Amino acid sequence: MATDAQQACFEAGIKFGSLYHQFAGTPVSPSSARSLEAAMAESIENQPFCESVTVAIHDDRVADAIDHENGYTELTGSLMDVEMRIEHEGVTVRTRMTMSDGYPLMEIASIDGA
Repeated sequence: MATDAQQACFEAGIKFGSLYHQFAGTPVSPSSARSLEAAMAESIENQPFCESVTVAIHDDRVADAIDHENGYTELTGSLMDVEMRIEHEGVTVRTRMTMSDGYPLMEIASIDGA
């Protein structure tokens, strides 16, 4: 049986997988970034044990990634920063997404109450 801390970490992984793979490839432009941030955060916050999600899509990175006249690009991990707080049975897990060699990695930033 998993410990409360292990279960909280598992829940964090599920939330990150859902967020990233649900929204990767979504058309995004600097003018739509705020509404996409809100939609991403609010959708993941619906899931059990998810206390908060912060999504920051960087307009400058989005603008730099636009390579055609239609004014948008596809959302990728390199265009955003994401942080989450998961709470399960008195354990709080804080996570974040960081880029490593051009690849988005989700990592545990801290575990409290374990």
